[in-house]
Amino acid sequence: MDSISTELLAVSLVSLIFFSAFFSSSETGMLSLNRYKLRHLANNNHSGARRAEHLLKRPDRLLSVILIGNNLVNVLATLIAGELTTRYFGEWVELYVLPIVLTIVFLIFAEVTPKTLAAYFPEKIAFPASLILKPLLVVLHPFVSTINMVANGLAHLLGVDAQKHSLTENLHPDELRTVVDEAGELIPDHHQGMLLNVLDLEKSSVEDIMVPRNEVIGIDLDEPIEDILELLYNTEYSRLPVFEKDINNVVGELHMRKLSRFLKSEEEFNHSTLRKYIDTPYFVPESTPLSTQLINFQKTKRRLAMVVDEYGEVQGIATLVDLLEEIVGDFVTDSAEEEEEEITQTQNNWYSIDASTSVRDINKQLGWDLPTDGPKTLNGIILEYLESIPDALVSFEIGDYRFEIEELADTRVEKARVFEKKHA
Repeated sequence: MDSISTELLAVSLVSLIFFSAFFSSSETGMLSLNRYKLRHLANNNHSGARRAEHLLKRPDRLLSVILIGNNLVNVLATLIAGELTTRYFGEWVELYVLPIVLTIVFLIFAEVTPKTLAAYFPEKIAFPASLILKPLLVVLHPFVSTINMVANGLAHLLGVDAQKHSLTENLHPDELRTVVDEAGELIPDHHQGMLLNVLDLEKSSVEDIMVPRNEVIGIDLDEPIEDILELLYNTEYSRLPVFEKDINNVVGELHMRKLSRFLKSEEEFNHSTLRKYIDTPYFVPESTPLSTQLINFQKTKRRLAMVVDEYGEVQGIATLVDLLEEIVGDFVTDSAEEEEEEITQTQNNWYSIDASTSVRDINKQLGWDLPTDGPKTLNGIILEYLESIPDALVSFEIGDYRFEIEELADTRVEKARVFEKKHA
């Protein structure tokens, strides 16, 4: 090295620091790439993205070629810096001062600064860097393979198979929910809410959206034909369950479109002719996840299902509209607008709530955290806590919520006032 001019050594030192910065920024840039955005760009034939994705398929090889290059230039830079220091200042400075100065220089110019820039702008760093890293991986293949063989062998002893792992991981639904939550202005609020609701379908079952059996409006074939006809003329629903005596004895469902066809015919309107226009009933277990039931509705081409428990008893009905409302929100109709509000705010942040309202609807509308792993309605929560049907308008507390019963019936609580204490 004595025969090399000082000027050439100085230029070489600066160049090696630059190369060290390149390898450092390449490492951070490649590993900071958004894998899903990278996949999208690669699928759209972005050349830089395709090169980077190819390199990231084997992160062990990518890291090896980067670290080989980085360590090589760092060693050479240290040797040249030592030679220059000896020429200008002597061996004492080389031994005691140079390590400190060189460490500071490398930290600032070859590590912290380039890695910080790469972390903020990974695509601008990684895509151009892949132009060099890809051919460099070919050139250094023997060294990379040797190092990987040893390193992967050590990793295997620790229970890690590097060849079967990539830096792209499958997202858990909760993690995907966080991604959607943080999308911000990239996704309109309404669409963002719909996506989150779709992710929540797996957490909910048919039981959570069904109309309970005591609220089901249907056709009882044991009723006089005049009463059935009046019900058909006044109903606001397009499909009605049909049963005999008890809703557990369901014989089918009637589509109002078929009824209009029947009324236009010359047949006498009676129970026997009505049966001709009834479709076979469709039963589903109450524990069916909503995501599964949505697919089942699509496959069977049905819009209404009778919900049964483990004993085969009918617990209520679920419709496709109820399920879709879990995704897109309520479909507001004129009749719905005329109905009394289930949840109304009174003074001092108290809420008067119809006790038949589902706990999920209360939590969703008010942002509360009432337990949903037990009873499905507010009446159910109250009766479970009191362990009996109250005979007076009592008040009590469950966790962060204070309850005051407003209206009672013989077999259930009709209405209650609820207050969330932590928002007081």
